[in-house]
Amino acid sequence: MAMMKVWIEEGCTACGLCVDICPEVFELVDETTVVEGAKFFGYEEKIKEAADSCPVEIIKYTEE
Repeated sequence: MAMMKVWIEEGCTACGLCVDICPEVFELVDETTVVEGAKFFGYEEKIKEAADSCPVEIIKYTEE
């Protein structure tokens, strides 16, 4: 399935785990964010892994 949207809800602890798992989609500046203009194609499994690994469970995504 194609990843349509990825976002991070409030409450991020900026642990950087998602950046370690998928730096193509996530970045850590002052807080963790989704890279502007990131392409999700080819990174779906890494995005799911990052969401499943998030200690505060705030990485969300929608699929087609």
